[in-house]
Amino acid sequence: MFPAVSRLGATVVAFTSAAAVLMAAGPEPIDHAVNARIRAEARDRSQIMKTLHVLTDVYGPRLTGSPNHKAAAEWTIAEMKRWGFDRGFLEEWDFGHPGWLNERLSVHVTAPVKDTLVGEALAWTNGTDGPVHAAAVQLVIPERPTEASLKTFLDGKAAAVAGKIVLVGAGTPVPVNFSKSDLRRNADDLAATFDPVNPRPPQFGPAASRGGPAAPEPGRLTARQVTEQVDAFLLANKVPVRINDGGRDHGQIRAFNNATYDGAKAPPTIILRNEDFGRLARLLADGRPVELDVDVVNRWYPEGRTSYNAIAEIAGTDKAQEVVMLGGHLDSWHAATGATDNAIGVAVMMEAARILKALDLKPRRTIRVALWGGEEQGLLGSKAYVARHFGTAEAPTPEFATFGGYLNVDSGTGRIRGATVFGPTEAARILREIVAPFEDLGMVGATATKSRRSGGTDSTSFNAAGLPGIGLLQDPIEYQSYTWHTNLDTYERIVEADVKKSAAVIASAIYHLAMREEMLPRFPAAEMPEAPAAPAQVRPAPSAAPQTTPAPVRR
Repeated sequence: MFPAVSRLGATVVAFTSAAAVLMAAGPEPIDHAVNARIRAEARDRSQIMKTLHVLTDVYGPRLTGSPNHKAAAEWTIAEMKRWGFDRGFLEEWDFGHPGWLNERLSVHVTAPVKDTLVGEALAWTNGTDGPVHAAAVQLVIPERPTEASLKTFLDGKAAAVAGKIVLVGAGTPVPVNFSKSDLRRNADDLAATFDPVNPRPPQFGPAASRGGPAAPEPGRLTARQVTEQVDAFLLANKVPVRINDGGRDHGQIRAFNNATYDGAKAPPTIILRNEDFGRLARLLADGRPVELDVDVVNRWYPEGRTSYNAIAEIAGTDKAQEVVMLGGHLDSWHAATGATDNAIGVAVMMEAARILKALDLKPRRTIRVALWGGEEQGLLGSKAYVARHFGTAEAPTPEFATFGGYLNVDSGTGRIRGATVFGPTEAARILREIVAPFEDLGMVGATATKSRRSGGTDSTSFNAAGLPGIGLLQDPIEYQSYTWHTNLDTYERIVEADVKKSAAVIASAIYHLAMREEMLPRFPAAEMPEAPAAPAQVRPAPSAAPQTTPAPVRR
């Protein structure tokens, strides 16, 4: 199960030589006998695929605020207690929006041809209250409009869209891709990324690609403002269904959410796969009348305003008041069952902790598993947890001083290749030496970051507070290209050999962090990087729709 992999070549020789420069503090104690037992347990008695099956096939999708998410969280706690964990519970936090689930969706073109179309509902929009049959029209919005120019444009289209199903946008040309993404990370890139003297940022993948939105152009509406103004216009003209273009190849659909979380502020909305949207748009461009049958059943859950993080612990011994953590987000988007994002991250972290419990190891520090809600809506669960338990470097709680690090998995099924810790270079050296025995499983090294900017994944919620969050770089496999947030994110996309290796690496890392004489080093107060300023708030677009109360529970 864990075959030795080839050495990374001359680049790693150079990397290893450079690493020696940073080892003046002395080698990190490594328990190789425990590592051998961890490998055997991970290889021979793994529970990862069973855990993944339940999280995806039984409880997926796990949208924040939905009963699926809560049921999945309850199951993880019950399972970890069954494995012998010392305690487990759900910790509430305020989501502030009702829960939502799509129960049924069908889209058919009935004229000028008859065919079934493929789509997904936009989260936190209403259903159609029964089947809808209507003519379709296309509404191509001007690029980067001002508030006045968009209003003028829409006023001129009112008669054309009234009572019809509206395809919004021109459609996205998606050409054939002749440059497929690599499934594994390049050895030279990895050596450069984890060079202990002069590390380079990752060249591709989530760590390299997740950025913030572009700054709004003065006088122009943001994309969100355009969407809100168009939705208000469609509602005012009694449009029964809005259709958006999926804009990706081979039937991929990324279906996100109505940003207002209020079903009364947007029409029932469907994202069609690019191939179907393009077909309808071409038929309409030919002047051929297009008619559609649409039936969408969505359900709202007011109780979803309270969401949950699932927390479980293996009690420590002589340093039990100190805590080391591992986890990932349990919530997912709704277009699929959320396997690579992030049921497998949850399964890997549960498995890593299970391995330690199965081996009856006695960690000095308490080991805490945290499975977050609300990550997909902005790291909400982990931010709430960090604020409640730890505060910040500038305003710490008592628990701040006894926190020893948090390991996070959230980049798909690929094996873990390295780690980045918020802290001084000494923290990276310690992690580098802890993971070094797993070079044969693909581990390359560790590096440090001074960034307290949150975003992308839950480890940055800890970084933002000035705590040692540890993000893990993985082989991309098909994560960014096919499964991340798409309708293809299912159990079948998991590489079993990779995730078993990842669980072994994490089990060893969290065990050694729990056993050290001292906690992982942090920045001293005088050297703590400043927290970034809060981003400027963009005002909502003016809306023609009246102010509304939250959407009722409905089908």
